[in-house]
Amino acid sequence: MDRVTLRGLRAHGYHGVFERERVEGQTFVVDLELGVDTRSAAESDDLTLTVHYGVVAEEVVAVLAGEPVDLIETVAQRIADRCLAHRAVREVEVVVHKPQAPITVPFDDVTITIKRSRA
Repeated sequence: MDRVTLRGLRAHGYHGVFERERVEGQTFVVDLELGVDTRSAAESDDLTLTVHYGVVAEEVVAVLAGEPVDLIETVAQRIADRCLAHRAVREVEVVVHKPQAPITVPFDDVTITIKRSRA
């Protein structure tokens, strides 16, 4: 399986369990690795035979900036579902970063990583 990778997609979102997170929001960052068989697309030089990563990027940002949820696990699943809705995507790894998580000790980042594939 070939890999199409997008790193550092970001948007301001209102996800979290605390009221402050829902009111003020924060920046969320996503890294994606899409499993795609690109041979046909490469052979024919035809975008319709692969995944349009620009469209995927816009969809990911829409999820991040969209309807608030409590958990970044839910955000990650919604992103995985959007990616797998593209015919060419066979599997996806989603990493959601929450670098401004409400943690009281010094830290660099909080992430959730999920891997999903077509059944």
